[in-house]
Amino acid sequence: MSANSPEPLRRVEVVLLKAGRTKIRYEAELLTDDGNRVTVHAPWAGEGVRDFGFVRFEPGDVFTEHYWRDRWYAVKEVRSPEGTLKGWYCDITRPATVSGAELVVEDLDLDLWVSADGTQVLRLDEDEFEESGLSRTDPEAASAAWAALNELEQLAHPDAERRFPPL
Repeated sequence: MSANSPEPLRRVEVVLLKAGRTKIRYEAELLTDDGNRVTVHAPWAGEGVRDFGFVRFEPGDVFTEHYWRDRWYAVKEVRSPEGTLKGWYCDITRPATVSGAELVVEDLDLDLWVSADGTQVLRLDEDEFEESGLSRTDPEAASAAWAALNELEQLAHPDAERRFPPL
């Protein structure tokens, strides 16, 4: 790097949209951006504990999040404060965009959970997705969302040829 080159961006603000509105925004450390996949590292950005029944997200948990500019999903590795892998939470999203120091992703309601040992693969929020009306308002996006969920579920299956997560 020359003396005149700016320092590479090390912090980004992740902006998660849902139905055109900001659902949450939080700062993350930029680990890599190869022009297609963006990987960030961030603490649990939610308030307090979120108990899904199959996993708990809580203060101190650490997320390594992978976003793609050409894929309709994001894969988030979740670890406890001690570093124990809890699993992967996968959001079905429109492809990510990066503008300056903002990483923007639109959540399309569908999700997939894969436990750390790979024995639990759960499709989540299919009812919310149907209620969103995306199938009527943007059938191509709805089709891409279902295809992304199916792809991730297939990759997470214990008999899959590729290892999960799909990096």
